[in-house]
Amino acid sequence: MSRADGPSDALALRAAVADALAGRGPAVAPAPLAFTGPLPEGTALVLQTSGSTGLPREVALSASALVSSARATHERLGGDAQWLLALPPTHVAGLQVVLRSVVAGTPLVTADLDAPFSPAGFAADAARMDGERRYVSLVPTQLHRLVHAQGTADGEAALAALRSFDAILLGGAAAPPALLAGARAAGARVVTTYGMTETCGGCVYDGVPLAGVRVRVVERSSGQVLPPGDAGVVEIGGPVLATGYLGDEALTAEVFRRDPDGSRWLRTNDLGSLSPDGSLTVHGRADDVVVSGGVNVAPAAVEAVLAGALSGEDGIGEVCVVGIPDPEWGQAVVAVVTRGGSPRATPGPEGEPDAELLTRARHAVATTLGPPAAPRYLLVVDDLPRRGPGKIDRAAVSALAARTAPRTTH
Repeated sequence: MSRADGPSDALALRAAVADALAGRGPAVAPAPLAFTGPLPEGTALVLQTSGSTGLPREVALSASALVSSARATHERLGGDAQWLLALPPTHVAGLQVVLRSVVAGTPLVTADLDAPFSPAGFAADAARMDGERRYVSLVPTQLHRLVHAQGTADGEAALAALRSFDAILLGGAAAPPALLAGARAAGARVVTTYGMTETCGGCVYDGVPLAGVRVRVVERSSGQVLPPGDAGVVEIGGPVLATGYLGDEALTAEVFRRDPDGSRWLRTNDLGSLSPDGSLTVHGRADDVVVSGGVNVAPAAVEAVLAGALSGEDGIGEVCVVGIPDPEWGQAVVAVVTRGGSPRATPGPEGEPDAELLTRARHAVATTLGPPAAPRYLLVVDDLPRRGPGKIDRAAVSALAARTAPRTTH
């Protein structure tokens, strides 16, 4: 079963999830599995995740972890409710919506996931719900489109629909503060979430861990637990943790660590700090992955595609892909490339956007890695900033892109 494209597919997926949770059927795997061995006992769901490296991994999630996550979510939000599925169930956020509807015993309403997300479509989907309590999960890009349609007929209908939900879970990427403020000012009950596939999705809501979930911050090299206020690597413990990565015991042992007392912790790739009352603030990723529209984009993969597609007649030399803050996408993917001597590669002043190269770049990346990875801006420079002997300074490239890229969009 690959995805829920319509109501009938969603119902079939929901039934399969219900059977897997109850042990009546096989584990649900939205994508074909590369792992061919027996699944760990109790596995109800297997999801692919690129994690922080961009490399695909298959994560085994047990029925007990999934049910614990769903029940803790409903407890935090104020009780069971009807869910609207507005995210693809090929990723944990969408599948969690399906699973929560199973655990709550409420009907699932499914959006047309093949159609582009729009204010009019969201309002129509919400109108099909009949539950007294209503929940939905969105990514910041979706919320941006709803809030920024305010003042139009479709936008006002969408905002009215947003206000009809008792909770709007927002995750997948950090949401700009202005977006959160605008949504809440419009009456939307937005709850920011933090989590990942390895934690059955969101497990920290508005900075506060769900019931049973533990969060700590450690020093990256030593693993020493840091006091409140100190920034370090975020670790998560509790009943929502995945069983591990299929076919990779070494990686499972590296990422899922055990303390001397036997407690199990997930070492994330995120930097954060805890307040004295235990609230978590996430400062960003400890790696270079760009999260655009709730999708992880691996810069190295995009750079490899562009290096092949834009060399030759385009005369492009080096390529560095970074993310810059964007009000709609959370982060926008930007390609910064060096001139290689071809007239096509010398369009104007240093850092000048190049629309023609951008079109070619977007096509090459979208057809190879998918549309979310396609750069939204492309800048041509004489040379890339360096740090050390030939090493590209990504922080300096990001700063250059942030100063220059917003002059044009695609």
